[in-house]
Amino acid sequence: MKKDSSLITELLSIAAIAGNVLFVLWILFNGINEGFRGTRVEKVSYISLMGLLAVNAFLLIRNRKLQNKKQQE
Repeated sequence: MKKDSSLITELLSIAAIAGNVLFVLWILFNGINEGFRGTRVEKVSYISLMGLLAVNAFLLIRNRKLQNKKQQE
C-alpha cells in the first residue's frame, strides 16, 4: 500500500509542477498579447499569482529531490 501511495503522490507532484509552469506561461502569453496593459491592481495580482506559482513549483521540486535523496541513503 505504501508504494501505491508513493506513486500517487509522485504523479500528483509532477502534475502540480506541470500545471504551475503551464499556468505561468499562459499568464505571460496573455500579458504579452495585451501589451502588459491593465490597472495597477491587475498588475499586482498577476505578479503575485505568478510569484506564488513559482514558489509552489520550486518547493515541490525541492521536496521531490529531498525525498529521492533520502530513498537513496
